[in-house]
Amino acid sequence: MAVKLVLLLVFLSAVGSGGVSISRHIKRLNKPAVKSIKSPDGDVIDCVHISLQPAFDHPFLKDHTIQMIPSFHPDGLYDVNKVSSESISQLWHANGRCPENTVPIRRTKREDVLRASSVKRFGRKKQLNLKHPMSAEPDLVNQSGHQHAIAYVEGGKYYGTKATINVWNPQIQQHNEFSLSQLWILGGTFGQDLNSIEAGWQVSPDLYGDNNTRLFTYWTSDAYQATGCYNLFCSGFIQISSEIAMGASISPISNSGGSQYDISLLVWKDPKEGHWWLQFGDKYVLGYWPSFLFSYLADSASMIEWGGEVVNSDAGGQHTTTQMGSGLFPEDGFGKASYFRNIQVVDESNNLKPPKGMGTFTEQSNCYDVQIGISGDWGHYFYYGGPGRNPNCP
Repeated sequence: MAVKLVLLLVFLSAVGSGGVSISRHIKRLNKPAVKSIKSPDGDVIDCVHISLQPAFDHPFLKDHTIQMIPSFHPDGLYDVNKVSSESISQLWHANGRCPENTVPIRRTKREDVLRASSVKRFGRKKQLNLKHPMSAEPDLVNQSGHQHAIAYVEGGKYYGTKATINVWNPQIQQHNEFSLSQLWILGGTFGQDLNSIEAGWQVSPDLYGDNNTRLFTYWTSDAYQATGCYNLFCSGFIQISSEIAMGASISPISNSGGSQYDISLLVWKDPKEGHWWLQFGDKYVLGYWPSFLFSYLADSASMIEWGGEVVNSDAGGQHTTTQMGSGLFPEDGFGKASYFRNIQVVDESNNLKPPKGMGTFTEQSNCYDVQIGISGDWGHYFYYGGPGRNPNCP
């Protein structure tokens, strides 16, 4: 009886300390709000004073002076192929906006953290056994459960990229799977020291608790091991925009055979300050990743990737039916397949240029595929995606 009592006390102590840990973590993420806005999708957007955002929990940012505008924009940004994403908004805008000198932060709920494998891993990607696309063997890649359909460039020094992506709402088979479309800015090796900056849209029930399509960012400086996170779930990214909330739902969404809606994303390295900036559309400069967060990316990127990624949990020994992009293959074309268009890279002179030598990669083209092209209006582009499990992808 005494032994059972001791075990019960130990168990309750463990549960209690875990609860406190979760409560403290939520309190650390949810900063005091000047104003709160209830979104139609159930989110609460807190308008937090810009100086109180999670970035400034980082010890290296205690005395940081916020840079409110970039020192430079890349040349060639406003060219004839400029695509506006102003038709895209976020659902929370229907019920209000945040005032100046605040940043909108999606409030973290207790159930959000409880869905994670641990408090420590909340808001982070799972650690992956990453491989270079050209050397990745499907059997090795599939062990991590992540599958891709991407285009990429490598072999030089890159200082950013710009692309326009149409937005979909792919169906997810299981809550622990996700589907995303993004750009990757990479430095280092595909080992323990990989630096990555990422931005795009995603559907992730495990992270957000629903199947909405949401804007997201990510960063890591050690191959997703201990550094970095999605959105503002950790200190690092410094947001300056009061208009756009990381992790908030995007609206409207493209529909097959109907209207197409896309977002334009630009990430570039400020040649003066060294920070990596993120811009959404033509006018929303969202913020920056300070250069000190990175080792290799403190100088430049060695590889840029664009495309889709899904998690295939291989439940029951069958490939997932989680869709990538629109859920249709590239050959279905405009209005049905998902695309990246007007793809550019930033060179050492801070100029936006067409990518040279763009390659493609997918682990299983019969599940998810990618096809590149060049046109006058779209510049460098590609269609990508697929349905996952189908007669050719069992």
